[in-house]
Order: sequence, then C-alpha cells, then structure tokens
Amino acid sequence: MNISPSLPAAEGSIDCTVQGPLLLIAINRPAKRNGFTPKMFRELGEAYTRLDDDPALRVGVLHALGAHFTAGLDLPTIAPLMQRGEKAVPLGLVDPLNLGMDGYRRRSKPMVVAVQGITYTLGIELMLAADIVVAADDCRFSQLEVKRGIMATGGATLRMAERAGLGNALLHLLTGDEFGSTEALRLNFVQKVVPAAQLLDEALRIAEAIAAQAPLAVVSTRKNALKAVEQGPLVAMQDFITVQQGLSRSEDAAEGVRSFVEKRPAKFQGR
Repeated sequence: MNISPSLPAAEGSIDCTVQGPLLLIAINRPAKRNGFTPKMFRELGEAYTRLDDDPALRVGVLHALGAHFTAGLDLPTIAPLMQRGEKAVPLGLVDPLNLGMDGYRRRSKPMVVAVQGITYTLGIELMLAADIVVAADDCRFSQLEVKRGIMATGGATLRMAERAGLGNALLHLLTGDEFGSTEALRLNFVQKVVPAAQLLDEALRIAEAIAAQAPLAVVSTRKNALKAVEQGPLVAMQDFITVQQGLSRSEDAAEGVRSFVEKRPAKFQGR
C-alpha cells in the first residue's frame, strides 16, 4: 500500500487517516527528511490522544511519507525549546514517547511503527516507544546526539539498554555510528525486516491482526507486559487475578466462548 505525500506546510504536518479500526498517522515533511518541528510534535501528541480517546479506534500505525522515516529534530526550531527546558507536546496529551512524565498521559492502545530510509535520533526513540516495529531493508539508523553536543532524552538511553544490553546500547549511543536493519533486528530494536515496497502493507497486516482481537484483552495484555518490563515481573504478576476476573466477566469474553463453540470468528465489541 502506497500513500503519496500531500503538500504540507513548510513546518510539516502529521496527517491522520482512519481505516476501519486503525488510525494511520503519517509524518509529512518529506522535503526536509521529515525533520520534526514544534508543530509536528504537537500534532503527533494530538494524534496519539485521538487514538486513545476514540472507542472506534483499536490500533495506531505510525509511518512516514517519502523515502525516509525522520532525520530527527529540526534543531533550529527545537533548540530554543531545549534551552528553555520546554516540551513541544502540550501537557495533558498522550506522550508519543510514552515516558510517564508528570503532566502527560500514557498511551493505552497498541502502536505499530513502519520505518524506512533515514531513521535517526527521534525516529529510533519513537519506534522504541511503540509496541511493534517493522523496518524496511533500506533503513539507516543512528542515535547521534553526542555528535551534536546533546544527550538523547526521548527514551533511547533507557530502552536501547533494556532491549540490547548495556554494552550494545553504549556502542551506538556513544559513537553515534550508523547501522542498518540487520543490526537493528539483532538488537531487538525492530521485530521484522521487509523489502521497502512491502513495508506499510506488512505494518497494516499486523495492526489488523491485533484489531481483530478482543480490545479489552489487548489493552490489558499490553499494559501488563509493559509493567513487567518497567516495574518487574513480581509487580506485574500481582494484577493477574483481578484483571482476569474483570475480563472474564466482559461481553467480549462471553463472545469468545460462543465463537469457540460455534466454530466461527469472534466479533468483539470492546465491552
């Protein structure tokens, strides 16, 4: 599936398309390698918030228009915010980086990300903050903040080590080197590598498979897995009985049993 770029404003845009239960979120500033401006940050937070707040939407798919996912921050427009210690995403919205910072909401619904071409700095942090990443075989990754005299503060220092081990993380964090999709797959930064022409189709296939499952169970399963990573398995395990008890009383659980007995696909309503 190919989506051609529209003509965004000079400072770029985040364009949303509803496709059944999916919200496709497109990064649209291809003339500048999708470098992020404050406007794009704000619109991305609004898009993630829309996904969480609309009960008809079940899964988000973040992708980019043009040849590249993103070259990262548009430093001339972002640097003044950094110097003032300000965030580009307004308080009260869902944080696309999902860091759990004060004043921001955390995403509850699944997010699949499709990355291609240049995927630098913020691009890596956005994909690590998501749930499932599909990478094109032409990806060029780099967490190069040290080459600009700054530090990665969008989650790379946390999540790269968690996924790949401290030594592997520091190899790339401290050198700012460029690596490809094969290395990203080895380090567990991405889950699948596909030919560039198949990228969005594969991301959509995965998102549709998730959207076909029971929404309450999907949200609870994702939340518990994330809690296990962030707070430890013993903490996450404490939720097993109460969460399962609530889910088992849902209309979707009853539909799951009926569909099994009747040997047909389930039709879940999220209730």
